[in-house]
This record gives sequence, C-alpha cells and structure tokens, in this order.
Amino acid sequence: MAEDRKRLVLPPPRIPNIATWPERGLQAAWIGHSTVLIRVDGFTILTDPVFSTRIGIKLGPYVVGMKRLIQPALPLKNLPAPDLILLSHAHMDHLDRPSLRKLENNRTAVITAGNTSDLIRTRRYASVHELKWGESQQVGPANVTALEVKHWGARTRTDVHRGYNGYLLEVGRHRIVFGGDTAYTDAFRYVRGSKAVDLAIMPIGAYNPWIHAHCNPEQALAMANHAGAEHVLPIHHRTFQLGSEPYNEPIERLLSAAGSAEDRIALREIGGEFKR
Repeated sequence: MAEDRKRLVLPPPRIPNIATWPERGLQAAWIGHSTVLIRVDGFTILTDPVFSTRIGIKLGPYVVGMKRLIQPALPLKNLPAPDLILLSHAHMDHLDRPSLRKLENNRTAVITAGNTSDLIRTRRYASVHELKWGESQQVGPANVTALEVKHWGARTRTDVHRGYNGYLLEVGRHRIVFGGDTAYTDAFRYVRGSKAVDLAIMPIGAYNPWIHAHCNPEQALAMANHAGAEHVLPIHHRTFQLGSEPYNEPIERLLSAAGSAEDRIALREIGGEFKR
C-alpha cells in the first residue's frame, strides 16, 4: 500500500474537445472506466461517474481501495452539468459517492438500479428514479429502459438486496445501449428491433479470473451484435487493475474479434470521441 501511494496516476492519452460538439446528432467521449459522457441533440447523459483517484472504503482521512491507473479524460470542473446520470449498480467502481456529491444539481435527474437510491443524497437532484428490469422512465427527451444483465449488486457482503442494470436509451431518432457490468447473457437479443442501436457501450475487462461476472471482449461484441448495434464503445478496462489480464489485452482481443469490421469499434483510448 505504501508503494501504491507513491505511484503516479498517468495523464489521459486523449482529451475530448466537447466544446466543438454540435447541438444536433450523437456524440460520446470515454472519460475512463465505465464513465462516458453522451450528448444526443443537446441532451447530456453521464454514465457511472467515477472521478476519484481511489475508490473504496473511507477510513478517516484515507480511502482503502483501488487507485486509478489513468486520470479522467476530463476533470469534473470541465464537464457540463449533465441532464441525466445513469447508475448501473452499487459497486464502488460504478457508484462513487464522492463523485456523485460533486455532481449534485437541481437540474440533474438520476436513474439507478433498484434498492440503491439510499446511497445518493436524493433531495439534491432534480429527481432520482429506481428501475427494475423491464421498467422505463422518461426524463426530458430520453426514454430509459432497464435491461437484464448477468452480474450482482451488493456493495458489501450483506446488502444482497440491491439491483443491477444495463440500460436502453431512446432519444429522438437515436438508440443507445449501456451495458453496465455483465457476464455473457442472451438478454440483449430482446433489445433488437426494427430500429438499429446506434451505439452499444459494453464492458470488456476484468474477465480473468472473473468470467462468471464480467464478459470477455468476444462476448461483449457478441452481445452488441445481439442488440443490433452499429458501433461498439468499449469500457471497463485501462482505468483500474480489476483483473489479471494484461493491460492491452482487452482492446486487442476486441479488435481481433471485429476483424475486417474493426471500424465498428468506436474508440480505443481513454479520452476518445465518437460522433454520429
């Protein structure tokens, strides 16, 4: 732990220039881990916001837990206040209470998994909605549906009552899937419809040895294909050392699995941008 405290957190390889994003269309930037800034026709969504240097349990002035490898691509102070925050589940690398407290805003709505809103200071947001699988909620122009995933929701050993979700977002003519955290499941087939999914945000890391709870890159691509996604934005790698796989292995395997269609992989590095 002493050596880890000395380790520097490296700067992001890219810094997204969100000031140049147009008001129309779909744009997304990977901030790090499972944190993605999305804007659809001017409506801003932030997924699983984690901006802390270290995540874990706070003991006095210290936080005991994992330390980032790479700084967020944008600091919180440089982000616009999101219209909507999506929280997939209560694990500390997805629901980071210090980050959420800094994001508190009476113009920001939050959608989270069942039995997790007690972790949030709900009165400091415009609204907080818990969703179970199959339930939907309208927030401004966005219709959000909770998707079944294969994971678990307990933040500690005892709070096994907590839910865990993926999400389908439908905003105007655009459809986006946020996979959250999941092992391989056939459930994404139910997302597929007559209208394509523009972007599937899918986790690709921490599968070794946790394949029972985290999909590998090939499985992530298969689930995006099940949903009928045109593009895939890979997350949940390169930010925290959660698994035993080598640092570059998840993205290399994903690109290999995509083969001649590797242009479907929307970005490869923290700070990368997708525009459509």
